[in-house]
Amino acid sequence: MGAASLVALAGCDNLTQSSWFPSILNKTEKLTERVQRAVPTNALAREYGDADISKVFPANGNTDPGTEDYAEHVAKNFSEWTVEVGGLVQTPMSWSLAALKELPSRVQITRHDCVEGWSAIGKWTGVPLGDLMHKVQPLPTAKFAVFHCADVDDEGVAYYESMTLADCYHPQTLLAYELNGNPLDVPHGAPLRLRFERQLGYKQAKYVMMIELVETLAGIGDGKGGYWEDQGYEWYAGI
Repeated sequence: MGAASLVALAGCDNLTQSSWFPSILNKTEKLTERVQRAVPTNALAREYGDADISKVFPANGNTDPGTEDYAEHVAKNFSEWTVEVGGLVQTPMSWSLAALKELPSRVQITRHDCVEGWSAIGKWTGVPLGDLMHKVQPLPTAKFAVFHCADVDDEGVAYYESMTLADCYHPQTLLAYELNGNPLDVPHGAPLRLRFERQLGYKQAKYVMMIELVETLAGIGDGKGGYWEDQGYEWYAGI
């Protein structure tokens, strides 16, 4: 991450380093996960109308991967960007951005809730992740999907996020490529970002390059399921 990115992340860092925040987040997460798991797995997050879309949708977290490779993709308008889906699957596959846009898409207007306390409503267009799962056919041992991203921090640690395989099939789980009818810009995660609508904002991984299906999260990063989780945030992050 560059200097600007670190400034953007300062709010998250301050919360992580506080003495009270991890404990509160842990307690609320346990309750939220129990409640959400008790309702049908396809229960939808609330969706809104066009009139509800926020005039400003903040770009939180990292706003530019800041690497040479990413800058080259930006210069080429992401024409050579691909996302790979592999790991514990029968048929590993990859798609270019153009190929993904040719697949059936879903449009949803939903609220993004940031752990820092703000919310914004946006209109997302993307490919339902479950459709990609049907194509690669997960193996019986696959339990989690890990999202590997293009951004790294100043120490070279790559950003990643994860969810259960079951959550990949939720109808609102998307690989999004548009926000409010326009292609994603760099601050909002171009060209592809995750939309995981029943979870807090830090679960919405940006700059997605690869999705890896695994049996366990151990051995990936610090084994807690995500970059922010490795810093002390909770893994489920349901809302």
